[in-house]
Amino acid sequence: MSQLRGCDSFEQLYERRTTIEDPETDAVYEVVAVEDLVRAEKTQRDKDWPMIRRLVEAHYDLNGGAPTEAMVQFWLRECRTSTMLAELLLRFPGSVAAAVPERPWLHSVDVQDLEQIEFLLRAEEDAQRQADREYWRPLKEELEQLRLNRPRGNTSHG
Repeated sequence: MSQLRGCDSFEQLYERRTTIEDPETDAVYEVVAVEDLVRAEKTQRDKDWPMIRRLVEAHYDLNGGAPTEAMVQFWLRECRTSTMLAELLLRFPGSVAAAVPERPWLHSVDVQDLEQIEFLLRAEEDAQRQADREYWRPLKEELEQLRLNRPRGNTSHG
């Protein structure tokens, strides 16, 4: 697996990495940037979607006091919680237009209608899950063919 679905090359991901230092052990950890991690987690697996939601919420909690425009765009594109998204739309109305190409419904959604937002978020998730299934289907089929066609060892004993 040289590249994750929807993600840039390893070199680009590495360039954007985050470095974390543990002062107690002097260990240094190079980790993928949160924006790239969220993109990589958009899979068909049920366990990945709550992680995306929590990563975006934690990023907002950590940086919401004085965000950059890039952070606001990240939250508008990736937020998975209807109440938080409604808050973002109300708090950063001037930033919404830039996020519309990736989330076209942002320009017309009613921030008071959390059910509608939930419905749109679920439709988005379903589309991403389907895209992930389609991305991996040929590889799975190829691996299955390799497994079926692999040479068998000599099973005779004699």
